[in-house]
Amino acid sequence: MKNKMIDAFKYAQGGLFSKVEKADVGGSYQEMERKGIRLMGWADPFMPDYSLPAHVKKALMTEIDQAAAPHYTAPIGNQELKNEIAKKLKEKNHLKVDPCRNILITPGSDSGLYFAILPFIDQGDEVLIPSPSYPNNFLNISIMKGKPISVPLSKEEHYQLNEEILEKYCTPRTKMILLTHPNNPTTTVFNKKSLEILRNFVIKHDLILVCDQAFEDFCYENEFITPASLEGMFERTITVFSFSKGMGLSGLRVGYLVCSDIIMDSMFANAVSVLGATNTMCQRAIIPALKDSSFMNEFKEAFDYRRHQVFKIINSIPNVSMDLPESGFLGWIDVSKIGNSSEIVSYLIREAKVSVNDGINYGIGGEGHLRIVLGVYKDNDKVINALYSIKDALIKWQNLSKKDQVIDIKI
Repeated sequence: MKNKMIDAFKYAQGGLFSKVEKADVGGSYQEMERKGIRLMGWADPFMPDYSLPAHVKKALMTEIDQAAAPHYTAPIGNQELKNEIAKKLKEKNHLKVDPCRNILITPGSDSGLYFAILPFIDQGDEVLIPSPSYPNNFLNISIMKGKPISVPLSKEEHYQLNEEILEKYCTPRTKMILLTHPNNPTTTVFNKKSLEILRNFVIKHDLILVCDQAFEDFCYENEFITPASLEGMFERTITVFSFSKGMGLSGLRVGYLVCSDIIMDSMFANAVSVLGATNTMCQRAIIPALKDSSFMNEFKEAFDYRRHQVFKIINSIPNVSMDLPESGFLGWIDVSKIGNSSEIVSYLIREAKVSVNDGINYGIGGEGHLRIVLGVYKDNDKVINALYSIKDALIKWQNLSKKDQVIDIKI
């Protein structure tokens, strides 16, 4: 039966017949937690600790008693929720939209990302993906039998966009640019110069832009600009939004897409077939979170503190380095001078009792790096202690012979 599958599924491993340590695949990640491994590879704010805001909890408890609770919402989403989203888009993203024509509610941003790409990609179509980038960007295109093209971002240029590099990878088959902004895993907030390069390139080559803004809520030194707000870009852009990262409401599985009504009309027509209807109660519970988002201040304070701590601790390790994270609650650590990132990930699980992500999964430029999620756990001290465990382990790693390193990771 495997031979009847398309390649994107045929060669995929879900952990039933082989060991898989990716956080979002199979059950091995949860098994590590049961063994006392500190999980710092799953981008779910304050996971596994309780963090549901009181007014959102109250809304959920209220909604479960309503007659609508066990029933469908329209596949395009709850209208009151879309009205509140439109207010947020105007205030924070500088997008003036019609909530009836430009917003589609999705069951989380991952399904929203897939649906945003789906109308445009046919077999052989090429999609430019500035890399390192979110693994699903590559996988989604492959599932659709398109061709994902990694466009390398330069560490020396702080992972900003480069016009010459974009042009180098553009061909007559190029149809789309798929951008994660702020970037996951590098945390880069693409600046005004980069986004002007992007705008001019998209318009010049008559392309579609799909922009995933899941990490937009917490940007620090650098201004966040929504690409769809730039002149000439709204009609060419599908923007993917999430309530999981900024609000920490991952378990509610609510996201949304924003685009022109020309594109949205086709999406409305196909939403029931691809997405179904987003959870009725959860949509309703997001409304008070939008009306009063002050609870996010606690998140930002914790994440800001942690990014400075990880920067200090990691850069105190010989031959290991990282830039100060620009957004969200991730860290992008360069271990290329001390060894193979895949081996180091396995070693850290055993020696430091900490699980992080192997950069090799994030495309070109990812090898030799680790992605670490700083947003886990409510207790700052637990995160800081894990960082010091990583430091001690990486210093020890460098003092081992190559033979000992290999033996150690196989224990």
